[in-house]
Amino acid sequence: MSYATIARNVQDNAYNARIQAAIAQEQKARGEPVDPFVHAVALGWSVASASDVEAAYASALEADNPNPGGDESVITDAMILGNVQAGWPAAS
Repeated sequence: MSYATIARNVQDNAYNARIQAAIAQEQKARGEPVDPFVHAVALGWSVASASDVEAAYASALEADNPNPGGDESVITDAMILGNVQAGWPAAS
């Protein structure tokens, strides 16, 4: 794991848009008000630091992929959704 890779990932606009889409979809599925910004920061970091996502992003950087956060062959929607669901905050 590399903190530099995780930090670069969470600054990736395409990655953040995909995280927000997953959050909005999950909120809708849970019957919650849809506001993807509510959990975006916490889940963005949580997903980026997941071992599968971090490894995929690092590999894409090493391969000079110009759009690793937006490339669905690097970080799949299933990877994002699974990690969003795993990191979903408990009801208060």
